[in-house]
Amino acid sequence: VIEAGPCPVIDVKTTKRDGYVAYQVGFGEIRSKLVNKAHAGIFKKSGVVPTRYLRELRNDGEPVEVGTEFKVDMFNVGERVDVTGISRGLGFAGTMKRHNFSGAQATHGQKDRWRAPGSIGQSSTPSRVFKGMKMSGRMGKDKKTILNLEVIKVIESENLLLVKGSVPGFKGSLVKVRSTNRG
Repeated sequence: VIEAGPCPVIDVKTTKRDGYVAYQVGFGEIRSKLVNKAHAGIFKKSGVVPTRYLRELRNDGEPVEVGTEFKVDMFNVGERVDVTGISRGLGFAGTMKRHNFSGAQATHGQKDRWRAPGSIGQSSTPSRVFKGMKMSGRMGKDKKTILNLEVIKVIESENLLLVKGSVPGFKGSLVKVRSTNRG
């Protein structure tokens, strides 16, 4: 279940003024006293109610006016969408959990090495570990895009979008939903 909108257009970027074409949208209406001074000026200039989140989206289609609202009705049942968000942070993880390493055999003289990664390189040539070697480390909290999810239901009265499949992030986290460019 995704709450999709209303997302008012706060600012329109033009090639002449900014060097590229895009628009700024907001989400999550808040009281004006909670907005910092930099954002307060942006909202005052556009004449739009202050929002908690501001994001910039590239504009490839027709021009959009300031104050236009994107709502959930722009999606249809059966349509395919891509959902982008920040995945859940899982903390420090070993190679078996983080990279799906199989682990060592339990017999033939093994001791305390069942979950170890094994060899990480060669000997005196090249005398270093190659960059990008899969090792233990922080897992999660990365930007992830789940592709080609199907829209099951659109509830316009509550601005809700029901999609079939997993959505990255915790409950209540911010995600970006866009129509997929895949078949």
